[in-house]
Amino acid sequence: MNALNPAATRVAPHDTAKFKWLLQREYWENRGGFFWAPLITGVIIVGLNLILAVIGSIAARRSMGSSGFVFNEEDPHQVGQALGAMGDGMLLVGVLLACIVLAFVVFFYSLGSLYDDRRDRSILFWKSLPVSDSQMVLSKAAWALVLAPLVAIGVGLLIGVALWVITALTITLNGMPAAHAVFTQSHPMKIIGGVLASVPVYMVWALPTVGWLMFCSAWARSKPFLWAVLIPVLGCVVISMLTILPGVDIAHDKVWYTLVYRGLLSVIPGGWFPATSGVVDPTMEINTPNELANAVDLTRSWHAFATADLWIGAVVGVAFIAAAIRLRRWRDEA
Repeated sequence: MNALNPAATRVAPHDTAKFKWLLQREYWENRGGFFWAPLITGVIIVGLNLILAVIGSIAARRSMGSSGFVFNEEDPHQVGQALGAMGDGMLLVGVLLACIVLAFVVFFYSLGSLYDDRRDRSILFWKSLPVSDSQMVLSKAAWALVLAPLVAIGVGLLIGVALWVITALTITLNGMPAAHAVFTQSHPMKIIGGVLASVPVYMVWALPTVGWLMFCSAWARSKPFLWAVLIPVLGCVVISMLTILPGVDIAHDKVWYTLVYRGLLSVIPGGWFPATSGVVDPTMEINTPNELANAVDLTRSWHAFATADLWIGAVVGVAFIAAAIRLRRWRDEA
């Protein structure tokens, strides 16, 4: 009987396949923020950098004559180190630009992730599908915490390589010695490895902000931005004003750090460095650009895993995400 009925033998998709489909759906619905926003920003910056390089080269040649730049070559090794550090700097600038865009994208994506479905009533369609609320919410959290940073890093490295090449061409065309050092004396694999090593730290560090924003997105009936931002900010203002009263001693700086910095700004990549030992090794002596490049160690991000701050925030973030799942499942939208 079942052999004659194809519908009876149809196998339901596995949960892994459902989750993969949800991830693809999130990308196609939000690719403007995840991919095009950092890419367009990068194209603009690269274009401006190219224009400035051309203008700077023309102005420099007019002021110094057709022979180009003249340098004291008594220490070509130090010149090479400086150019190598410049190459590293271009790569980091590209990643930094993409990370700045990432902070805005993740903030507003998390804030609207569950509210937008309720606003346009598409939540009724998604609830009719064989997809659980947990899978739906976790797919959005996965994009905010893991996949969006990886896309931003990829785009940022493309921007950095473009700036890197423009810098090398500008130096070469202007007759600077050891122009090849921009490539040979730089440390691209160290930069890439350090940036990728920061992703697990970002995933855990950003949990309280992403969790809080998703909770507000699931809870607020309207204007989730006002609820998500005004509640912690006004709370900090009120607590700070209470310190004016005699006999009231509140560490309001810690309140602002907890509610605003960790609660709202943890989506900013690298926000854990001020709370840890920083990005530069304080034990290293820095006298040359090469020593500076060696001192900048992005893998020091992992020192954040040794702080209670990171883990307490992670627990709070997971609790908010769990509450968002429950709100999405049980809230009466009537």
